[in-house]
Amino acid sequence: MALFGSKMVADGAAPAGRGASPAGGGLSIIGGGMSVRGDIDTAGVIKVEGRVEGQVIAKAQVLVSKGGMVHGDIETREAIVGGTVRGAIRALDRVEIQAGATVLGDITTRRISVAEGGTLNGQIRMVEAESAAEPGRAAGRLEPRPAPAPIPGPEDKTFVPRRYGP
Repeated sequence: MALFGSKMVADGAAPAGRGASPAGGGLSIIGGGMSVRGDIDTAGVIKVEGRVEGQVIAKAQVLVSKGGMVHGDIETREAIVGGTVRGAIRALDRVEIQAGATVLGDITTRRISVAEGGTLNGQIRMVEAESAAEPGRAAGRLEPRPAPAPIPGPEDKTFVPRRYGP
């Protein structure tokens, strides 16, 4: 089902252009001033300009616009945050936190970008692409990379400081 003026074609798919994503899952918009309570699950893209209280699952992409807010977990392939997210983000490919955006929760992803002026309060877990599961279906399978060996510090007895100069 296509939303916001897109016409259905004979095979049941929305035409390319406004209201449809190249992946064929469509675009769903939670407009400014709109509030949704409950979980959202889509095969395409969801853009949040208003407020969502609940889990957001999108196979392709979740966009949280400036002024938009999600109070719940996000599961997707790619998450772009320009507003506020209070909850965990699990993205198979990448997470982008734009300037002025706020994320209060843990992030599990393969790649991350935080612009200057973006706020992130939570843990970041980087995962390998091969270990990532499809969003919303088996997200518990996302496995973090093993932690690297700690860098020895002054409290470590094997640490020997080097002197440079005379």
